[in-house]
Amino acid sequence: MPEALAINLSKPIASVKILDNHPAPIGSSQVDSGADAEQILRQDLEAQKAAFSQICQTLNSVVAKLNQFCDKIFAEHREEIAKLSVEIARKILLQKVEKGDYEIESIVKEALKNAPSRQDVVVHLNPDDFAQCQKAQQDEPGSTLAGVKFVSDPNIGRAECLLESPKGIIESSIDGHLERINRALRKTE
Repeated sequence: MPEALAINLSKPIASVKILDNHPAPIGSSQVDSGADAEQILRQDLEAQKAAFSQICQTLNSVVAKLNQFCDKIFAEHREEIAKLSVEIARKILLQKVEKGDYEIESIVKEALKNAPSRQDVVVHLNPDDFAQCQKAQQDEPGSTLAGVKFVSDPNIGRAECLLESPKGIIESSIDGHLERINRALRKTE
């Protein structure tokens, strides 16, 4: 039989009201032992774990949907992105060319690598680049520029060249390079 509870009050009780079907607070007589309290805490912890797991699943679902959305947007706008990228590159290159921040010798050497033959090659250059290539040819007699004839041509843009050989013509232009980049960007998945 449970022990009787004794309460000492400093004043007399004025009124009493009995509540039926009122839930008892935790820690009241409904919890008969420490084992019951532990069981309630475990149930609460399991409920919190389930809620946390549900939130994680929801977040993972949202992340997956966002990734799908980004992939879809990129795929739908691939051509526009490629055009924009090429236009940005064009503006940067034109600024560099305007400032003279390029090496015409490297541009000519790269074009010569694509030439079908090295004999009787004539390289047309912008007048601003012509003197620089002639100087490089004189300064490095054994370089890849040896034996190449340079011609000043006002129809050729700065940082560009046109190679004539008995087997064909190779044009190295900024627009040509940018067009190849544009085609390559459009092909990527």
